Amino acid sequence: MPDEPFILIGRLTGIHGLRGGLKLISYAESLDVFAAGRPIRAVGVDVQAADYTVREVRPQGRGAVLFLAEINDRSQAQALAGCELFIDKATLPDLPDGTYYWADLIGIEVVSVDGRTLGRIESIFETGSNDVYVVKAATKEILIPALKSVVKAVDLRARRMEVDLPEGLDEG
Repeated sequence: MPDEPFILIGRLTGIHGLRGGLKLISYAESLDVFAAGRPIRAVGVDVQAADYTVREVRPQGRGAVLFLAEINDRSQAQALAGCELFIDKATLPDLPDGTYYWADLIGIEVVSVDGRTLGRIESIFETGSNDVYVVKAATKEILIPALKSVVKAVDLRARRMEVDLPEGLDEG
């Protein structure tokens, strides 16, 4: 939600090596969000929220390996496996007009230009050429391309997006 102070940026899936490395799946577009010195919060099912400092991040395969200043060995790292990682939203850079952080769009209401409620954005994925919004209603799911020709307006304060659906998607 846009009013929350922290934003989810990744998940720790396991440990790597003997010196406290953690396998990371990043939800961010770039690993730059894991820059050395950045404060980060880990939250897990069996772990209370705890703050750490990024020491280093290295890409590896489809994910990355994250090293935290406070974690120095394999057993310390094991305690964080499965945790989700958050950063303070206030530390994120401002985006240009017309672009949004995915976390701000998840859950907003989507309506057509003729006023029909289509559902809420449940998730977003990349296709290479553009993002796609997965909009869920009670009985169906619509995949809406994130294109200027389709997305006519976004109002984050009102938690609403207005779209002009392309031919074939406008089945309502």
